[in-house]
Amino acid sequence: MKSRFGRKWVLLAGSAGAAAVLGGAAIVTAQSGIISGAVLARAGFLDRVDVKFKVDRGSEEVIHVSDARETVIQQIVIAPGGDTGWHSHPGPAVALIKTGQLTLYSGDDPSCSGRTYSAGQAFVDSGQGHVHKARNLSQTENVEVWVTYFDVPPGASPRVPAEDPGNCF
Repeated sequence: MKSRFGRKWVLLAGSAGAAAVLGGAAIVTAQSGIISGAVLARAGFLDRVDVKFKVDRGSEEVIHVSDARETVIQQIVIAPGGDTGWHSHPGPAVALIKTGQLTLYSGDDPSCSGRTYSAGQAFVDSGQGHVHKARNLSQTENVEVWVTYFDVPPGASPRVPAEDPGNCF
């Protein structure tokens, strides 16, 4: 039953993507300066897993996934001046900055005030449609980020390209 659902999801996603491209409805931003984006591991849960994060950024945000699908671990290296392009993730993601500094911009922040994370720091992205862009503002140093994505559909990418929200550069 799961494999049939998976095939239907892939067909639906492919049809929607083709319609967007052919209809010109969605204009997504491209990544630039991505040196590496290696997926290091991917696995599905054998048991039903309920994932919940509580993040306090001045007000508490609860990020909840009631039946997490696949979990994906990715190492991303961004060159000086590079960025991820606007995107979201199917589910929540935990990002750890290994080297350098990464500045994260939120698509729903009208002031476009990025938040910078340095080596040794981590953050949680809510995913589930939260559009954002990450940039390496350094002119000399790569940034290396390790990300664990939760609730990725089986076989799908953990990155969902998004339209430019128009609030930033």
